[in-house]
Amino acid sequence: MANINKENHYTENVQDHLKQVESLLHKHALVEDVAHKQELPREDRHTLVDTLLHKQHLAELHSKLDSLHPADIAYILEALPIEQRLLVWDLVKSERDGEILIEVSDAVRESLIATMSRDELREAAEQLDTDEIADLAPDLPQNVMRDVFKSLSIEEREQLRAAMSYSENSVGALMDFGMIQVREDVTLEAVSRYLRRFDELPDHTDQVFVVDRDDHFKGVLPINLIVVNEPEVIVGSLMLTDTIQLHPEEKAEQAAQAFERYDLVSAPVIDEDGKLVGRVTVNVVLDFIRDESESDVLNLAGLREEEDIFASVWKSAQNRWAWLALNLCTAFFASRVIGNFEGTIEKFVALATLMPIVAGIAGNSANQTTTIAIRSLALGQITQDNARRLMLKELAIGGFNGMLWGGIAGLFAYFLYHSVALGIVMTSAMLLNLLVGATVGMAIPLVMQKLGRDPAIGSSVMITAITDSGGFFIFLGLATIFLV
Repeated sequence: MANINKENHYTENVQDHLKQVESLLHKHALVEDVAHKQELPREDRHTLVDTLLHKQHLAELHSKLDSLHPADIAYILEALPIEQRLLVWDLVKSERDGEILIEVSDAVRESLIATMSRDELREAAEQLDTDEIADLAPDLPQNVMRDVFKSLSIEEREQLRAAMSYSENSVGALMDFGMIQVREDVTLEAVSRYLRRFDELPDHTDQVFVVDRDDHFKGVLPINLIVVNEPEVIVGSLMLTDTIQLHPEEKAEQAAQAFERYDLVSAPVIDEDGKLVGRVTVNVVLDFIRDESESDVLNLAGLREEEDIFASVWKSAQNRWAWLALNLCTAFFASRVIGNFEGTIEKFVALATLMPIVAGIAGNSANQTTTIAIRSLALGQITQDNARRLMLKELAIGGFNGMLWGGIAGLFAYFLYHSVALGIVMTSAMLLNLLVGATVGMAIPLVMQKLGRDPAIGSSVMITAITDSGGFFIFLGLATIFLV
């Protein structure tokens, strides 16, 4: 019954957990404020605070946190201002610190680690598996990592070194070492006895991996085959050899695509010598996909890194400077484009009111193209062979939309200002700028990928700059030629 109740706690809406924690924190703050306003001697006031706070609301808050899953606590910590976050963090049981640090975002993890002592950080890391320690390692001080290495067994040290040797976006960075291996010449009865020796199986164990005496990978044996077949059957006669195999140096995106395409729960990781070195599980892949999606959103906006929403104004401002500086430069460039046509604008004031339409529509269209391109690149659908064909397709779409919406905008300009020439200029400018938008919307992600960069980094900022400047130049240039 206790386990059922605990599961029900986990399945509650995390927003409800957050509201309950915020309510308890609010009560705590109110009582603390009242206590400090009492005209009592200092010692009596401290006694009152201890009695009212620690025995009431903080105790309730402590009990509430104990009932929550580490992922829920991580969510709550991310949603609280710094002062409340640190108060909640102090109430979390120390034996859960490591699990929670793994779950929180990098930006929030930094604020939590900053409050922890060397011993607390070492103890938190020691609670984790070696692959999880590798994920946490970049955020830990070097002296803490030295302590952690000393506390590990020889085998665990080698596993940690291996996990830390792979690049962040590789399969090796996703794999864990919690796998079950059996030999192909044993019976299912022997395998069953072996599995029963575990207090619990590693998470997401849907199959065991079959290896030889030198740990060379032979195949997989799904758990369900162990259950439904006779105990005397040999593993080698049942194991599956035609299975998905990953390699440590492969890109993590490829592993994510394989898990999605083949509905995998786990997959073996094989080194260049054919030896089984680890496995990748679906929960890690889902975390990777989520992180990549969040990173793409930030990159599109030109943010350098994930931002703690409660970070200081100074730190948040620094995170946003790089692309704002670039945007300011491009805005000055666009203003100079307009400045070169001051004479034309003076003669036809209507141009000033119509310019934003030309730039805005093209920018929106280009961002649509970029979104499609980035998604297709992430899925591996764009290759050298089809890139040119896709570029021509986007140009055709841009041309069609330019004629359609440019024609509508031209009619709008004609009815407003009763000038056929202005309507034609408006239509032509929108057509040309939509073609520019289609070109840069497709080209920027392709060039970024060719340079080995994330295709999403700053794409929207660059596209806006090009379509704005290009739109102003095309529209005012055409107006100078045909209207002046």
